[in-house]
Amino acid sequence: MNQLSRRRTALYLTFLVIVWGINWPLSKLALSYTPPVLFAALRTLIGGILLCLIALPNYQRLNLKQNWPAYAIAGVLNISLYYGLQTIGLGYMPAGMFSAIVFLQPVLLGICSWLWLGESMTVAKICGLTLGFCGVAVISVSGLSTGLSPEGIGLALASALSWCFGTVFMKKKSDSVDIIWMTAMQLIIGSILLFISGFWAEKFSAIVWNSAFVINLLFISVFVIAIGWLVFFKLVQSGEASKVGSFTFLIPLLALGFSALFTGEHITVRLALGLLLILASILLVNVQIRSRSRSV
Repeated sequence: MNQLSRRRTALYLTFLVIVWGINWPLSKLALSYTPPVLFAALRTLIGGILLCLIALPNYQRLNLKQNWPAYAIAGVLNISLYYGLQTIGLGYMPAGMFSAIVFLQPVLLGICSWLWLGESMTVAKICGLTLGFCGVAVISVSGLSTGLSPEGIGLALASALSWCFGTVFMKKKSDSVDIIWMTAMQLIIGSILLFISGFWAEKFSAIVWNSAFVINLLFISVFVIAIGWLVFFKLVQSGEASKVGSFTFLIPLLALGFSALFTGEHITVRLALGLLLILASILLVNVQIRSRSRSV
């Protein structure tokens, strides 16, 4: 397992939280110019091609004959289902609130990492994961009370579940596959499945190829998809998946802030309460990291 330095880990996490936070309002804005599934297919395909170009000098590590089942499973869970469900779901809810529900994923990841990866489950971690769950629950109830569709909440939860399973699967495979090729191939395979679904249910001619959409698409494809996924899986590969996942609870905070700035979404009292619970969960889940660091 390749351990990252504390400084590099902090830089990777900061980058990830920022670009994945701004992704949600940008994706919401992009849906004004494109059908959702084809948009998900386009951004994941571009991201996958970029990573393939980066990985090409080490083409021998691809090992497609042996690793294609792992690439396919990761592509379905982390790309086709995760991006397909989230992009459709953004049509039902404000981006900030939708992202807050999707980030129930770290709670699910903490439980699954304990059950299937043998990671420790301390009292502090249990309390932290519970607070994170309560925070997402408060946000969900707040959304329902303001007339948001149950379909949107359901799609957000399904998106979180597929991402959780995909992350656990990636963690289990991280020592036997090249992380860049694994990330690149799941993006390519996932995008192909999304294109098949998109061409069946949507029209490519419905995409409005103006400058706003193209800039949006390229930013998301390069920074959010290609670099973002690579950074995320490097972090998962180097440490406990549940602890890395817990930091992603910060992403809804930025998503809500960016959404309020770019799309005029409002932050309610219940939403603020849910986010405070989520922040508390991060501190509790990661208290063991800090205590061990001080004792070394």
